[in-house]
Amino acid sequence: MQAGRRIDPIARLMQEHDEALQYLASLNKATSSIVHHGYSAEAFDKIRAALHFIEEEVGVHNKREEEALFPVLERYVEGPTRLMREDHKFLKKGFVKLRRAVSRLEKKKDSRAIALELETTAKTIVQRFVNHIHKENHILFPLVQKFLTKDALREVARRMVQS
Repeated sequence: MQAGRRIDPIARLMQEHDEALQYLASLNKATSSIVHHGYSAEAFDKIRAALHFIEEEVGVHNKREEEALFPVLERYVEGPTRLMREDHKFLKKGFVKLRRAVSRLEKKKDSRAIALELETTAKTIVQRFVNHIHKENHILFPLVQKFLTKDALREVARRMVQS
């Protein structure tokens, strides 16, 4: 990010959500394909790409929310951020389960039981993550825009650059 260039932190977080939703849809479709049509390198590559995105980008995104946005918002209201932090913890544990299921399938590509386990794990994560994004986009972020001043939003933007 260039110095002096202003960003809208909420727009940036929502853009990151949009990207996550694309990977989540791909993950759902690819795991379902493996269960219904058998293992394919193409489907597995999509699963691996989604997992890579989750491991590389989602952790950074959640850290930005927890270290840049939430502390500023908590000066005005606390309940919603507590719920979002709980979701982040649940999702982090789910991502570990997803990684393990992907590793197991990579070793035993023809195992229907492992494919079903992967699909179940992925569906649980996708459902919870989509609901989480919906809550942030439609409940948390409107609260931010209602309660935070322009100065507070600039502080969030500065904190996001630092985290």
